[in-house]
Amino acid sequence: MTQIRVLIVDDSALVRQMLTELLQSDSSITVVGAAPDPFVAREMIKSLNPDVVTLDIEMPRMDGLVFLEKIMTLRPMPVLMISSLTQKGADTALHALEMGAVDYVAKPTIGLKEGFIAMRDEIVSKVKQAARARVQPLTQNAQKPTRSVTSAGYSSSEKLIAVGASTGGVEALHTLLSAFPPDAPAILVTQHMPPAFTAQFANRLDQNCAVSVRQASDGDRILPGHVYIAPGSHHMELARSGANYICRLHDQASVSGHRPSVDVLFRSVARAAGANAVGIILTGMGKDGAAGLLEMRRAGASTIGQDEASCVIYGMPKAAHDCGASEIELPIGKIPDQVLYNCQATAKRGIRV
Repeated sequence: MTQIRVLIVDDSALVRQMLTELLQSDSSITVVGAAPDPFVAREMIKSLNPDVVTLDIEMPRMDGLVFLEKIMTLRPMPVLMISSLTQKGADTALHALEMGAVDYVAKPTIGLKEGFIAMRDEIVSKVKQAARARVQPLTQNAQKPTRSVTSAGYSSSEKLIAVGASTGGVEALHTLLSAFPPDAPAILVTQHMPPAFTAQFANRLDQNCAVSVRQASDGDRILPGHVYIAPGSHHMELARSGANYICRLHDQASVSGHRPSVDVLFRSVARAAGANAVGIILTGMGKDGAAGLLEMRRAGASTIGQDEASCVIYGMPKAAHDCGASEIELPIGKIPDQVLYNCQATAKRGIRV
């Protein structure tokens, strides 16, 4: 069995000890070192060559985000953020993900030992996911769109786009959405993300995109030039109200292991929009969205998967590809052009490469 070599970076000796015991309780993980600050960690990375680094944010001598930037610029490797700041500071956590951190875990705020024990499965799972992640130097993370953001010339509100993402989705969605023009078809997004993060995530995207981005509310009318992000605590569905599309939110049980679920969004789009929709499945662990994307394709929608080379985790797109749900796979930077080409087609749909 191939061992996953982990380096823990945290200024708390207690946290370092607990994380070491927790991770090494899994037979496939070996903690090769534990550093109290980034300066010690830098030397350990050079000598120990870990597969994954777990990194705190608030540390003495050098802030964790500053160290993350150095790692992703000079020696890119999978980094899992484990910090109390990721729970109360969504903006800080999102910044870490934008810089290339694979994922994040919020430290327990009460009962540190008991909290970490309860989180064992989550932390072990995310370390394993991180070990399989494809990371790029920071200068390459923000992939440039392959088109200029100019008017698309849409006059109809019938066309819409549905997007699903998970691990690695923060970067992928920024690349995707920042390439769309201000009058692009309406876009509905389900990203696996905790409730405290989605509103801030939408705000950050809104500041960097020509389209208007917001966290969805129940009953929102779906309009061109707008992006609706599913709240982290609710499923989001597309529905019709007379001649209009609207958002419907509900907090029913998890589907495909998630709430919000990409499958829930895609299935509703297949029912309500059929051939007027484009479905996109992006980077993420697992298979949420594959079955729903297949329903969209069978309903006449065009469907696109992110290709393996540009994914942080080629899980969800692979599941969609394997079941025949995605018509084509493309690098993340080429997806916007293909989507707009498909939306503009009024007759037989083609594939633009």
